[in-house]
Amino acid sequence: MTLPKSLQNVVDGFSSLPGIGPKSAQRLAFYLLRMPKDDVLRFSKALVGLKEKTQICKLCFNVGDSDLCEVCGDSTRDRKTVCVVESPLDVLALEKANYKGIYHVLHGVINPIAGIGPEEIFIQQLFDRLDDSSSGITEIILANNTSLEGESTAIYIHNEIKKKHGNNIRVTRIGKGLPIGADIEYADEGTLNDALRGRISYSA
Repeated sequence: MTLPKSLQNVVDGFSSLPGIGPKSAQRLAFYLLRMPKDDVLRFSKALVGLKEKTQICKLCFNVGDSDLCEVCGDSTRDRKTVCVVESPLDVLALEKANYKGIYHVLHGVINPIAGIGPEEIFIQQLFDRLDDSSSGITEIILANNTSLEGESTAIYIHNEIKKKHGNNIRVTRIGKGLPIGADIEYADEGTLNDALRGRISYSA
């Protein structure tokens, strides 16, 4: 049986998303077909709004409703401490662990096999923040995931900071609690809290 083109288009759209196979895509498409029209319209409007209204923070590259994210716009945050993460999902996880500093979101990791170098993610922008004498940053917490690519990215950042700033900026790595290969976004709040409190000076 061949699906109607309008339905197949939705199936193809869902199939293009990570973690959704053909059967799951079909189930989701048929679920939408059974939904009331008003609910489907609200859903489609939300998807359009996602692309049109979500902005990238001009300072830390987190996501937000304006060009300055909620964290960067909060005057009560500790602006001397910057936690470097791979994605906005990591920010959400660390916020639940009561981290009180600010962030820098890389939007990826260095992965030469996939053709991703430092220029393809927001690493240079981190260095630019450190070069700004008015930033007042004294510590960088490397909270990259513990994958091979995450560690390679952490080493690169550490070496570049030490090369330019020496010991003027403390570079630490989140500590105990995260197993090798673990993703920050999936860790529970207690584990992340322990990892932040147990962070150690980083040496590549």
